Amino acid sequence: QVQLVESGGGSVQPGGSLRLSCEASRNIFSIYVMGWYRQAPGKQRELVADITSGGSTKYADSVKGRFTISRDKRKNTVYLQISSLKPEDTAVYYCKAEELPGSNDYWGQGTQVTVSS
Repeated sequence: QVQLVESGGGSVQPGGSLRLSCEASRNIFSIYVMGWYRQAPGKQRELVADITSGGSTKYADSVKGRFTISRDKRKNTVYLQISSLKPEDTAVYYCKAEELPGSNDYWGQGTQVTVSS
């Protein structure tokens, strides 16, 4: 099992930046895929970015060039640097761990990001 704790959300103005953190209870380099998802009110949860155990990354088209996923092995933490924020980025951001291909997924509790002027 993997426990995940997100932090770093908040309220920012359009164009602002935040860094979200997801601390895992075990070595993240042994987890198949770590990802960030978001869910806006009335919308389905969607993938924002993910990173495999080998370091490959993937981004949603809507965030390419603005968001960056990274990880720190020593801290067992995955980060999501979010920049040039837009009101449509407002959502609860969740961290997910897929331990093995096709295995159970583990989710954090989410962190709220609100972008408004």
